[in-house]
Amino acid sequence: MEKTAGQADVETGPRPETASREAGAGLTTGALARRLGVSPTTLRSWDRRYGIGPEVRGEGRHRRWTPRDVAVLEAMCRLTSAGVPPAEAARTASRGADDAGALPDDTEAARTGGARSRASGTLPLGDVRQECRGLARAAVRLDAPAVEQQLASAVDDHGIVVAWQEVMVPTLHAVGRKWASSGDRYVEVEHLLSWHVSSTLRRCTRPLGTPGPAHAPGPVLLACVPGEQHSLPLEALNAGLCELGLPTRMFGGAVPAEALTAAVTRIGPAVVVLWAQTRSAASLPLAQHIAGAQWGVRGARGRPVVMLGGPGWLGRPGPGMLRPTNLKDALDVLSGLYSQGAPAGSS
Repeated sequence: MEKTAGQADVETGPRPETASREAGAGLTTGALARRLGVSPTTLRSWDRRYGIGPEVRGEGRHRRWTPRDVAVLEAMCRLTSAGVPPAEAARTASRGADDAGALPDDTEAARTGGARSRASGTLPLGDVRQECRGLARAAVRLDAPAVEQQLASAVDDHGIVVAWQEVMVPTLHAVGRKWASSGDRYVEVEHLLSWHVSSTLRRCTRPLGTPGPAHAPGPVLLACVPGEQHSLPLEALNAGLCELGLPTRMFGGAVPAEALTAAVTRIGPAVVVLWAQTRSAASLPLAQHIAGAQWGVRGARGRPVVMLGGPGWLGRPGPGMLRPTNLKDALDVLSGLYSQGAPAGSS
């Protein structure tokens, strides 16, 4: 347990001038770590690797962080959250903590222009957009405000499709790989990141407007198949459809087959999107059943077009069903259907 400045004065008896400096320092390593949302080990590592340690060190190597030290480290956290490699962030923060909130010119260009970085990071990201590195670092630190800001900026700067396919998905996959290779570690990172990705996508979903005319095509119904809880890809598709102004009904994860059938007959959707992340959850008989579901009066019955999404459907034949390869493909196909009046099958 680390000592406070007052305890250090009593126990080690430093010289008056040292005590004066320590009294002004204010923060121990543990207190500063809690303030910044990083671990004490991270602070010690930054000190050792990049030389951004405390100006004041008490007797017995107890560290005391001055206001300038704190400003430098706050700048370091801001820069790494924005995707700046740690070594570069440390140099920038050390040159001037007061001005460190602005990204260096080359980093700002990378952020707005979609440049890619191969700089080493905490998570196995590979060759990805600069924004992925900032998002990953913020997630590993469990820095929720930074995660939220990074995700909002990605959507504002690039739109739903690019933000999802090139920022959110690579970072989510990297966290998943880290979790899988580290036992139970990093599960909290995956949960926090997934929650904020979902929150960001839902904020992009506009409230339902007034119902369209009676002859207008029905909405796109989005549902995970029974037993499937991975709804983030559907949330991204829902947000993308709302961005295009197309009507949707989002049902989310693990919709029972009976409930799904009942919803189709009640709503009369033009398209039903069925998401399956795993092969064990993908049920072709269910998809065929939904494709054959009907609504309306005799002689003017309709039935939906079915779109199969997710890796669980790979290798499963689905004659007459749509099989998009990614979010952009799905949005292009669906917007094309609606531009043609989104014809549903009839009998």
